[in-house]
Amino acid sequence: MTRLTSRTLRLAIMALLLAFATVRPAAAQSILRDSETEAMFKDISRPLAQAAGLDPANVTLALVNDQNINAFVSKGQVVYIHSGLLTAADNVNQLQGVIAHELGHVNQGVQIRMGEGVGAATKISILSLVLAAAAIAAGAPADAGMGIMMAGQRAAMGNFMAFTRAQESSADLAGASYLSKAGISGKGSLQFFNKLRNQEYRLAIYAKDSYDRTHPLSQERVQALREIYEKDAAWNRPPDPALEARFQRVKAKLLGYVEPQLATRKYPESDQSVPGHYARAYAYHLGAYPEKALAEADALLATDPNDPYFLELKGQILLESGRPKEAVPILRQSVAQAPDQPMISVMLGHALMATEDSRNFAEAKQVLKTAVNRDNDNPFAWLQLGTIYDREGDVARAALATAERTNLQGNPKLPLVSARTAMRGIPANTPDYLRAQDIAMVSEAELEKDKKGGVKVEPRSEPRATR
Repeated sequence: MTRLTSRTLRLAIMALLLAFATVRPAAAQSILRDSETEAMFKDISRPLAQAAGLDPANVTLALVNDQNINAFVSKGQVVYIHSGLLTAADNVNQLQGVIAHELGHVNQGVQIRMGEGVGAATKISILSLVLAAAAIAAGAPADAGMGIMMAGQRAAMGNFMAFTRAQESSADLAGASYLSKAGISGKGSLQFFNKLRNQEYRLAIYAKDSYDRTHPLSQERVQALREIYEKDAAWNRPPDPALEARFQRVKAKLLGYVEPQLATRKYPESDQSVPGHYARAYAYHLGAYPEKALAEADALLATDPNDPYFLELKGQILLESGRPKEAVPILRQSVAQAPDQPMISVMLGHALMATEDSRNFAEAKQVLKTAVNRDNDNPFAWLQLGTIYDREGDVARAALATAERTNLQGNPKLPLVSARTAMRGIPANTPDYLRAQDIAMVSEAELEKDKKGGVKVEPRSEPRATR
């Protein structure tokens, strides 16, 4: 009896912890990186970040390769936007409404506050387990003890869900205030909540109340926000046409990348708009129709021959179709038009290396070094730079590049070995030596934490470029 009861209690505790874990966003998801998308994210979030009292330079929006309609905040000031949400949004105003809400979570310190909610619910659960054990020890039937325990679990989960709903409602109100301060209409926010409400009906998950949900029902949120938004001075203010055009471009290219077949149906060849050409260019490229993809890229360049992202697209198609020599001059033009976009520079460096012409390696090295100085969170850039160092016979700096790349992937053993190799070949106290030393020290600390039973460090997914 005692052994069975203890096992039951342990399983109940495990079930409770797993239930709490399911409401948290997954950390190890594939990030899609694209220069044009990230530039748009910066521009549409800047006024909202300022309205939230945050430094826009410290706020990052990351695109997650996930077709679910969702967005979340994990740690710090990073807002993760699912690709499914971006493609589901009809206009830039809807996306800004989502971003405003998530910045509300940033200001809440969502991870810290989540711990409070879990802690309160856990106390309720543990108390129910103790009462159940005491009842069984006093001679009560096992079913009675199980009933006490399950009631406690239900109360604990209800407490936690009530906490998260309160957090969501608070973020809704905060987001509304940020939109107002930024002079952005709340129409998009309401439109998107109505879109979610329609999905709730369609998926048959609509309920009369939100008791069993981590979020309030969309209808409840619309009712709470409508009066606030309609009274705001910005209610009838239309979105910036330039931002709207950029949003439609990004949405189309993303759809072409993540759902090529859907993209060709949504943007048939009769659609000669910029978004239409963009979507089909990516869809055809991924479908291994390089000539059709190039024709779409040329159609884009006919509208603006100096657009850096149109040039980047054509260069990518040529490069990934095995024509790096043709890609190089196109990508040089792209870099010249957007020298502040390091991912385009990385693609140019890759194309220069792919020509297998040693005369291009010096340029590739310089381009890649500039790129990682601007954005050192790009594993592929470090791979290319390490390859150049290796070909030059600079074993130490090739090892440092490998340490940088593997450090981004989260497994502390790999960067530690490479960092130590780099330190043996790089003069002490130089910037490169100190960087290798920093990586080694962080890796050693993480390995020591693992030995002591700390949280295991899981490898992060390498960013993939949509471009």
